[in-house]
Amino acid sequence: MLTPFSSPATAEEEAYRFLLDGIRMGQFKAGDRIVPEEIASQLGMSRMPVRDAFRRLATQELLTIRPNRGAVVRGLSHDEAIEVFEMRAVLEGLAATAALHRIGPADIDELERRLDAMDRCAEDLSAWVTEHRDFHLYLCGLSARPRLVAQIAALHVCIEPHMRLWLQSTYKPRPSREEHGFIIDALRRKRPELIEAVVREHVCSTLETLAKLMRT
Repeated sequence: MLTPFSSPATAEEEAYRFLLDGIRMGQFKAGDRIVPEEIASQLGMSRMPVRDAFRRLATQELLTIRPNRGAVVRGLSHDEAIEVFEMRAVLEGLAATAALHRIGPADIDELERRLDAMDRCAEDLSAWVTEHRDFHLYLCGLSARPRLVAQIAALHVCIEPHMRLWLQSTYKPRPSREEHGFIIDALRRKRPELIEAVVREHVCSTLETLAKLMRT
């Protein structure tokens, strides 16, 4: 499986993944100021790799660097959130279609296991969101298109803090096993036009509610 969170190889990579995970999990919220000296002290490293990680995150539009003042978590506007979901829908539909001819029974079984994992942590918001993301990234990873998967993973990072806020602020239940099961059923049928449509519909199914939340 392709994932943006494998073992760190350098100090810069460690700092990058620490900050990325903090943004993704909502520990660093939109508007929060992040000071490189504080992060360096926390991780037990010099400021240089942390500053390099800042620049990397800035290119992904996750941080805004302020000269001599650290960086600020960028967040998303209402229109940007809509754009992220629209991009996810298209790219994940493309990835699922590309994966279709590569998927075998073992892959279907693994997707089912990941749905089981989502069910087991249904009452744990943080764990559920993580399992939900991993289900999608595992499926997209089966496309064997690393650049495409990297783009999709970056979009998940952008929207995940808002997803956590949405799930905390609404009585709507988390998407059901049946909803994700439609994706697996489409994969079993080996119909490209069906899997693309099902994935797109699934990704966009929460867009209206999330957009309303971000306007409040």
